[in-house]
Amino acid sequence: MNALDFFHRSAGQWRSRRTTHHLALRRAETGSSLITVESLGSEDDRIRGICQFHGIDPNLALGGAFISWKGSMEWDQSSESHQGTSVFALVPDAPAADTGRLLRDQGYGEMMPVVGRYHMVTGDRLLLSTDYETLSATEEFWFANPQLRLRVSTVKRLGGFVNSSFCTETRLDSQHPACSLEAPSDFPPSAIGW
Repeated sequence: MNALDFFHRSAGQWRSRRTTHHLALRRAETGSSLITVESLGSEDDRIRGICQFHGIDPNLALGGAFISWKGSMEWDQSSESHQGTSVFALVPDAPAADTGRLLRDQGYGEMMPVVGRYHMVTGDRLLLSTDYETLSATEEFWFANPQLRLRVSTVKRLGGFVNSSFCTETRLDSQHPACSLEAPSDFPPSAIGW
């Protein structure tokens, strides 16, 4: 599987359950969100637009995704909002490469346009890494089966503060074409029965 295949397989609607560990505070909080992923082809105007914004030839992009989310975290204040949208574009280092640049109009760690890196690890895990001015973020995604996606992320801030999260993301639209994909045969059965 390549990164674009991973985005195609992620298309649909997901319920995400998150536990975030605030290591400096030695505390954890939980949260949930609704995530919608739309797979985008290389000719999509949104892919071409994000490439042009970042000064990258749109003809180099493989495609990407449009993602929207809305959620809440346990410690939220009334003024906090965990919702938004973002366009992701994949620009490989070379044709058929498992690594490349990930262009975003809104970052994971900071809400600003950013260019990060993607890497397919062992053929079925998508690793994203992004450096911002004041922090760096790493996310790793993989499928336990076509209905269940898992994600871990780490955010390191200046001064050594670190947050680490684990998410389980359950597909809500089981009629989506991506659900017909077979899970790789080397996945062990899930402990939670999926």
